[in-house]
Amino acid sequence: MGILIGMDEAGYGPHLGPLVVAATAWEVADEHWGTSPRRVRQQTKSRSATAGSNTSVATKQRVIKTKKVTADAVDLYSVLRKVVAKTAHERRVPIADSKILYQPGNGLRHLERGLHAVLLSMQQTLPCWSSIVNYCGADPESHHRAACWPTDFDCPLPIDAAAEELGRLADRFSEVCHTAGARPLFIRARLVYPAQFNDMIDHFGNKAAALSHITVGLLREVIDRIRPEPRAPSPESRTHVVCDKHGGRNFYTSLLQHHFSEHWITPVFESHLESHYEWGEPEQSTRVVFRVNGETFLPTALASMTAKYLRELAMRAFNEFWRAHVAELKPTAGYYRDAWRFKKEIAAKQQELAIDDHFIWRNR
Repeated sequence: MGILIGMDEAGYGPHLGPLVVAATAWEVADEHWGTSPRRVRQQTKSRSATAGSNTSVATKQRVIKTKKVTADAVDLYSVLRKVVAKTAHERRVPIADSKILYQPGNGLRHLERGLHAVLLSMQQTLPCWSSIVNYCGADPESHHRAACWPTDFDCPLPIDAAAEELGRLADRFSEVCHTAGARPLFIRARLVYPAQFNDMIDHFGNKAAALSHITVGLLREVIDRIRPEPRAPSPESRTHVVCDKHGGRNFYTSLLQHHFSEHWITPVFESHLESHYEWGEPEQSTRVVFRVNGETFLPTALASMTAKYLRELAMRAFNEFWRAHVAELKPTAGYYRDAWRFKKEIAAKQQELAIDDHFIWRNR
């Protein structure tokens, strides 16, 4: 057996509400490894370059000038094709980029049909906000308590999907996973509220670096949960990770080295489409790929859905708090233009409540 991990974020750009990073971990039978239909393209040109601000001065990194994309260890969409859909399919479990399954104003049904079906297949019945946050370990230090949060907020889940439908989808999903030799292990996430996000930007210098450290820090937690201590080499220890690429960043060696300091991180290649790293012996190898459109990898797509779902629920709480204090206040999703409108409309009440901008407004 081998391990697949996918990671993605939601809420990187808004001024209001949390940034959410999520990870999903899967176990897959050996027979599926190396079955991805994609092939590795030939290198066309390479050059050595220092990695600039993203790595130490002493580190040399190889930049590949090509459209090279690696084949994934396993194509779970192919393995689970009998039950999973990449769209809002009515008879299958939808697992796709959250932007495909969720549009503002259309409700959370398709995010819930996919996410809760997978959770139920892992025997995780999560009936309310606090239960899903606790299960995902999303707010271990209770930062939400300083984030303008109604003291009694604990909305019941699911919101828009029918419980009976989720049960049927989960049963079918479990059956196909068992037959195919693939199963979800767990889901983890991190809610990063404005005060914490602002502090991290001050510490790391910019929000891109903050996102990268949050993501790789969560990856470390996930891998430590899977491998709590070193063990003898076995086929089970192979790990393949796909993270959605962090904006224009191409170099991740020093970042990975910081969080996995006991290993020697090898940059396989780095480009504007994909950056690929490996460490460990062949029998215990770990491959980490940062890729444009990483959501084409099923575990990353489910991470995208998880992150978006948690953010949308968090924004419900945020809006509920302010609408209880400001009459006829229109809710906000927290993005740039509407965030400034919302901030203006709550300004008087914010001053009256003595709530500092640091706790609700992301500086970048």
